[in-house]
Amino acid sequence: MSTPLFPRSPQLADRPVDAVRRDILDTFHATFDRYEQLFETLACDAAWYEKAIRLRHPLIFYFGHTATFFINKLLLAGLIDQRLNPRFESIFAVGVDEMSWDDLDETRYDWPSVAAVRDYRNQVRQLVDRIIRTTELSLPIDWQHPWWAILMGIDHERIHLETSSVLIRQHRLDYLRPHPAWAPCRINGIPPDNTLVDIPAGRVRLGKDFRDDHYGWDNEYGTHQADIAAFRSSRLLVSNREFLAFVDAGGYADDRWWQEEGLGWRNFTQATQPSFWVRQPDDRWQLRLMTEEVPMPWDWPVETNYHEAKAFCQWKTAQSGLPVRLPSEDEWYRLVDFAGLGEIDPEQPAPANIHLDHWASPCPVDRFAHGPLFDVVGNVWQWTETPTYPFDGFAVHPIYDDFTAPTFDGRHNLIKGGAWASCGDEARLAARYAFRRHFFQHAGFRYVVSAMPAVNPASNYETDELMAQYAEFHFGDSYYGVANFPATLAALAVAAMSEQPKRRALDLGCATGRACFELARHFDEVTGIDFSARFIGLGAQMAEQGRIRYTLPEEGELVTYRERTLAELGLAETASRVSFWQGDACNLKPNFTAYDLILAANLIDRLHSPAQFLAGIHQRLTPGGLLLIASPYTWLAEHTRREHWLGGFKKDGENFTTLDGLQALLAPHFELLGPPQDVPFVIRETKRKFQHTLSEVTLWRLRH
Repeated sequence: MSTPLFPRSPQLADRPVDAVRRDILDTFHATFDRYEQLFETLACDAAWYEKAIRLRHPLIFYFGHTATFFINKLLLAGLIDQRLNPRFESIFAVGVDEMSWDDLDETRYDWPSVAAVRDYRNQVRQLVDRIIRTTELSLPIDWQHPWWAILMGIDHERIHLETSSVLIRQHRLDYLRPHPAWAPCRINGIPPDNTLVDIPAGRVRLGKDFRDDHYGWDNEYGTHQADIAAFRSSRLLVSNREFLAFVDAGGYADDRWWQEEGLGWRNFTQATQPSFWVRQPDDRWQLRLMTEEVPMPWDWPVETNYHEAKAFCQWKTAQSGLPVRLPSEDEWYRLVDFAGLGEIDPEQPAPANIHLDHWASPCPVDRFAHGPLFDVVGNVWQWTETPTYPFDGFAVHPIYDDFTAPTFDGRHNLIKGGAWASCGDEARLAARYAFRRHFFQHAGFRYVVSAMPAVNPASNYETDELMAQYAEFHFGDSYYGVANFPATLAALAVAAMSEQPKRRALDLGCATGRACFELARHFDEVTGIDFSARFIGLGAQMAEQGRIRYTLPEEGELVTYRERTLAELGLAETASRVSFWQGDACNLKPNFTAYDLILAANLIDRLHSPAQFLAGIHQRLTPGGLLLIASPYTWLAEHTRREHWLGGFKKDGENFTTLDGLQALLAPHFELLGPPQDVPFVIRETKRKFQHTLSEVTLWRLRH
């Protein structure tokens, strides 16, 4: 009896509602089961709590993280209205995406027991199961549909199915045990020579329509087209045997083949071979798989990061006299078209080593033919020369604003084609995943020969309309005589503190961070927290580099270019005292406490539960500490459900203002310092369009 196929991405339209509901339910449970099964390879308690690599959390985090993700997104989608376990949904919320190979996260967490996390996962399973079975469903499910959050949770867990398997592969072997569900390929032999195949010129058209009937991540949508000149491609992925020639030639020790960034990585790590190669004392090579080491299968694809793949291509150019490089994303799509590939059949095993249809490892590079090529998809991901960028029409999904946008930085290169562990959206042709160039995934490469350099479309991260507005709002010019709003609030707070100690300050909803730098003129330490990773990224860039660059719209397609520096604002010396963190003001981690001042600017009317935020804010302050709240009280149901508004409605037949609500909530712990005051602010949208708003500021002192 054959093993059932791991469910593909469900089709979300043009089918009976009950069939779609059943497929989503089956896919959810199959994914939840398969993810838990992955952790059955851990052989002892230490395997859960000791980091596989220093740059990432221990595996216990990832066991809880995917379940927490469901809860956080279901809350934002309005499919649930309360948390299951606020502590878990805080500590398991945000992972570690190291920004450099020498980044170290030394934070110490009080991780819960495996049994507790498993029990939590069971609660999440039951909750999601109930939602899928009982919640009203109308078709089509598109990314504005509340059920998109369910699909997002499923595909997020499938991503971590792959990335967690990489961490397991990097873990200590004595912490692991083989598992029949994760059996590797046992086929290997001598690889054929890697020859070149002529790929004719052609046009590629990329980007999904928002009406597409399968789940996708935000960076897949929009439009892009390009005309591609003819080139030649390696018939096969580069095998371990082919890469061995580079290793034996001293390629890792020869600076000529390495770009500056790659050379820095190589020198820091002291790499002399691919990460998963193991040299035995007798000079025999073995290959590290997930739970075992095996004699080197020379006809399997080599697995490298981008830097190693790029160095090989530079060396290959010198050896062959041909212009060898990695393909661009566009060129990879030409390979797809040339091979005549379509999406994987949902009912048949894939004609590629993908979607867990065959093995829990790579396999020989000549096993799956795709036209005259092999492994255009599957086996291992393929590094490209293309840093990820947004297609025309790109939009950030409202409940996951930091999936892609933070990677539009020129430092994350796209990988294409999927690997043996790539499932769901990862295995579809539209998938666009990008990693830092030093990162290890189940990834290798093929090379192309072309006299044309790879064309890398520019990222538009700095031209994002909202980012540009907030960069100007915080660090730019003043308009119509209105003083800088974050600087004004910081000054009001500092003045109200008078001679109180100014050790630590917290700016909640800090956006791009101007108030943090202003407070750091007076405080020893300032923490900025915002829900948006994009805003945090801009503030962190200003702290790290001392400058930001952005475009401002003038009219139509005309823009001006701006650069702002901490030095010109008189804030250069404050950067070392400021740190930025992504976080949810309604569910802050326990370590954000003992502040002498908390600033909450234009925050409360953008929270899903402002009362929850205010109910616990006193626990974050030192005795006598100060809380400054500023808000225009712009209550909107899209941010805060009507029943969670603090004011702005009739109560018992009389007007009940937000100030009334604040006093009712804060009175048990705070005293109000003087009457409220209005502080204006202006946000520039274009050269001739501005928002002029009044924010009401109240100051509250925590009672001793």
